[in-house]
Amino acid sequence: MAASLNVFVYGSLLADDVVRALLNRVPPSFPALLPDFHRFSIKDRVYPAIVPLPKHSVAGKVLMGITVPELEVLDTFEDVEYVRTTVQVTLLDSSDELEAEAYVWSNKHDPNLYGDWDFEEWKQKHMDDFLKMTIGFMEELERPESKPRVATYESFYHQDG
Repeated sequence: MAASLNVFVYGSLLADDVVRALLNRVPPSFPALLPDFHRFSIKDRVYPAIVPLPKHSVAGKVLMGITVPELEVLDTFEDVEYVRTTVQVTLLDSSDELEAEAYVWSNKHDPNLYGDWDFEEWKQKHMDDFLKMTIGFMEELERPESKPRVATYESFYHQDG
């Protein structure tokens, strides 16, 4: 059997439709908590960032059984803004600790990070457009000269502007 990993998600990947657009499936998942991190909103972005911050925690879920090719898709999707990091999360159902990969914002001192990010608000205001952008990103990946995700995001969200 091929090696697989667990991935802690806390933002747009909490939405099954976004995960399905990227991986062509929705892996099993469990609610989880990531201690000593905070989830921030990012100026001019609709998705969040997490950075280490003692005495805070981030609620999310762990996607189980992510294959290496799926992880490569997620790495490409998260692009240069994030660094994949191995973290310890606590499963909410059982209090078991679990090792998982998480995408941590690469610049923890970024002045564009602020406040809190709210998934329910994101679902109402941004999910439909974000899903369209994600589908466009996956179509772009099929091309020989594909754009990175940040360029796809910026061109999608600034086409109206």
